[in-house]
Amino acid sequence: MPLHAELHRHLGGAIVPRVFWRFLVRAGHPLAVKYPDYESFEEFVTLPRASLTEFLELHTLVEEVQRIETLEYFVSKLVRGACVFEGILYLELRYSPFYRTDPSLSISQRIEQMRTIVRIIGGAAHQPEYPLRLRQILCMHSRLPAEVNQAVIDLAVTEPELVCGVDLAGPDTLYKNRMGELVQLFRGAQERGLKTTCHLFETTNGFHPELLPYLNRIGHGIQIPLHRPDLLPQLAERGQCLEICPTSYLKTGTLTDLSALRTVFDLCNRAGVDTAICTDNPGLHNVRLPFEFENLLTQDIIDFEQLRRCQEAAFRHAFSWPHQGSPERILHRMADPEHVNA
Repeated sequence: MPLHAELHRHLGGAIVPRVFWRFLVRAGHPLAVKYPDYESFEEFVTLPRASLTEFLELHTLVEEVQRIETLEYFVSKLVRGACVFEGILYLELRYSPFYRTDPSLSISQRIEQMRTIVRIIGGAAHQPEYPLRLRQILCMHSRLPAEVNQAVIDLAVTEPELVCGVDLAGPDTLYKNRMGELVQLFRGAQERGLKTTCHLFETTNGFHPELLPYLNRIGHGIQIPLHRPDLLPQLAERGQCLEICPTSYLKTGTLTDLSALRTVFDLCNRAGVDTAICTDNPGLHNVRLPFEFENLLTQDIIDFEQLRRCQEAAFRHAFSWPHQGSPERILHRMADPEHVNA
């Protein structure tokens, strides 16, 4: 299947290094002074980090640049690249809207501004020349107060044409002390009809099975087959899908090599748990979706039959994909400008 659905991609990690570096140079950003040539900048952003928490500091850096006045530029480049160079037909782009608002405003004003962020991204994603259906997943964050996280859910409910679900991101080391609050947020989101996913069981810090009953998909989840395979039958019964992002685990120090993923795919297949291959942060990793598949194939982590199952699972578990018809038939229909991004 030459067409892909991408279910786990962060706006903060989606811009390829060269596009991001050129923007920094034009804007006279301090990073362009610190890294005056592209090669040194690329080495900086793609360097593996020692932990997930350390890696997430890169997102903080990008979020400071992705504001109201720049979002249209970044999203338009993202859509063009995903369509032309990756063959992506459906993309769920996730991000924390609060961290794209003006930090000089009060919390209540920043919460109000989140709607503007969502609509700017929705408008920038609508490009008739690139038949890619983009929907947004709004991220709650483990560093944000409950007031803001609840506002993220409220916003998602009221923008159903642009937003397809909610997520929880941020350092998973901060989940434990807020578990009751997080369960309540996810339960409330599902009760209001929202689709849910969560960064969970990504690292050995993220073992929180209390959240699993309130999720439609699981962001990463690789530690379940690796360390809690007893949970796999429950995932299969709920019809949950793991969003597996192979390169991320090398960049965050979660895995030292990809061989452990062979066990992940094998046990999930046996248990009847679907898996989708995703990129997470293709810009920061400098690895796009087709190469995630290629890396797994050439290292004998999956075979071509597993590749096909993962591709099909991505479309099947998409939160806002018109499931009637094959991707190829829908692509033909979407080529009509009246249907692009509809």
